[in-house]
Amino acid sequence: MTKNTQTAPRGHDVPFVDLVAQYRSIQPEISEAIGGVLSSASFILGPDVSAFESELAAFIGCEFAVGVDSGISALELGLRALGVGPGDEVITAANSFVASASAIAFTGAKPVLVDIDPLTYNINPDLVESAITPRTKAIMPVHLYGQSADMDRIVAIARRRGLKVIEDACQAIGSEFKGRRAGAIGDIGTFSFYPAKNLGAYGDGGALVTNDKKIAERVRMLRNYGQREKYHHVYLAYNRRLDSLQAAVLRVKLRHLGGWNAARREHARSYRSLLAEGPIAPPVEAPGALHTYHLYVVRVRERERVQAAMTTAGVSTGVHYPIPIHLQEAMSDLGHKVGDFPQTEAAAKEILSLPMFPELTGQQIGRVVESLLAVTS
Repeated sequence: MTKNTQTAPRGHDVPFVDLVAQYRSIQPEISEAIGGVLSSASFILGPDVSAFESELAAFIGCEFAVGVDSGISALELGLRALGVGPGDEVITAANSFVASASAIAFTGAKPVLVDIDPLTYNINPDLVESAITPRTKAIMPVHLYGQSADMDRIVAIARRRGLKVIEDACQAIGSEFKGRRAGAIGDIGTFSFYPAKNLGAYGDGGALVTNDKKIAERVRMLRNYGQREKYHHVYLAYNRRLDSLQAAVLRVKLRHLGGWNAARREHARSYRSLLAEGPIAPPVEAPGALHTYHLYVVRVRERERVQAAMTTAGVSTGVHYPIPIHLQEAMSDLGHKVGDFPQTEAAAKEILSLPMFPELTGQQIGRVVESLLAVTS
């Protein structure tokens, strides 16, 4: 998951994300969609929610989709639907937003962290098998920054060892691995619709996709007080529903997602071309992966100095993530220390996210690179 600040351009400044520009491009469609919900007064699990679920499932290439209130809820409820609970272990990446490991912990299971491939920043498949114990129930690869992890190898390990795979695709909607959409490769795929995501709501939202009817049915109950039908409660569960207003917004945006992702890839090509002659290496796109660049992440030394200089030059940047999961105070019970995941820790000191959104202009990209190279060359 990603937490970013959304800002509109001020003068000639280059924002990190510009949600105002996106809204302006689809304003009539959004107004009509929201107006439809208001006029019908169908606010909870209404027709827009079920329609969005069907459209999302078709887009991802899965049979079922279930809308929930956030990406972390999709992860937690997916794990619960797989039977993960106290005493179990789930393997996931050390380099991610804290929600990935938190969702595991919320089920009562233990997050077992694995270091990353330093080129893609995704979980290193070479290290997964050695992390498996008799308590391991599932593997949760995180498709970080918009690029799929190596799902061939991860799924092969899981099938060989009798484990489930739940994909944290919260940053990777529309991304592909060898022709299959992220989220459609494991047993379950999960998504976040935080506003700054490639497919963002106007508030929080999330979804789970699967080809397993029983999993989908269980998650539908777990998101809605554990009800199979009204007042018939099968499980003790919270309210984790996706509301109709957000579903209506997401239905509009889903129609534009392919074009927006293509624009992000074109911006990435522009960045790569402009960075080619300088000291900053562009992100690596792994073989078989179609990257959708939720974030455009480079590595720099003296990051704080570089980021401050770029801010002074009117270019906004981000850092994802400066403190690894295993060094977070909230995860201290895992018992990790500095040095346990060296690739993750090295990346955390150097990663810098450059502006990336579909409406970014060539002039803005040129200015970003100019300001970056001015303080790193």
